[in-house]
Amino acid sequence: MYASWNAPLGDRGHSQELVLSFEKGRLSRLLILPPLFDEHNKLRRQIVAVMRRLDGAGIDSVLPDLPGCNESPAPLEKQSLADWRAAVREAANHFEATHILAIRGGGLLAPDHLPGFLYAPSKGRQILRALLRARTIASREAGRAEKVESLLETGREQGLELAGWHLSAEMIAQLEQADAPADPRLRIVDQATLGGSPLWLRAEPSEDPDQADALAAIIAMELVS
Repeated sequence: MYASWNAPLGDRGHSQELVLSFEKGRLSRLLILPPLFDEHNKLRRQIVAVMRRLDGAGIDSVLPDLPGCNESPAPLEKQSLADWRAAVREAANHFEATHILAIRGGGLLAPDHLPGFLYAPSKGRQILRALLRARTIASREAGRAEKVESLLETGREQGLELAGWHLSAEMIAQLEQADAPADPRLRIVDQATLGGSPLWLRAEPSEDPDQADALAAIIAMELVS
């Protein structure tokens, strides 16, 4: 079901954000941290499919929007990676999460006090480079010549619009340095374990029932006694 939650905005108050949840008061409560930017759009249906399977296995799950994402009233260009991490910590406490499932760039936001799973984690620099490449390709098709390094230099100072995403200079600088935590309590689930091709590489949003089954089964084996 959909509801709302009061997400913090750094030192700028709070923002009412949507949250999708499958909750029945069960012992295991999974906080899902989705991929960042366009990869979130491509995996949205797959994430919901996994949540439905976890519900059937007796595991609660919550997928909260962060400020600046999806239908958020907060502007993305005002957000930083540090702000999103603070919002995730608040969400973990608010929803009483016992574990996390961080997907791709969602691993960059993982709180340091919860165990769980990192699905195909990516580095912040990889995410940023993909966005920069997308912009240079679009510019070339429009007859403009832009280079990744010069764009990055501008972005560090002024922020940038990349593939339709308005990122602040602070966000860009933090993405350059960000990596998923190396925590033994966080199990890495690579794509080869699930089989099939990565959905975030497809041209359009998609889903794969077999991959959803596989990921939900891995989580359930550890969380359901």
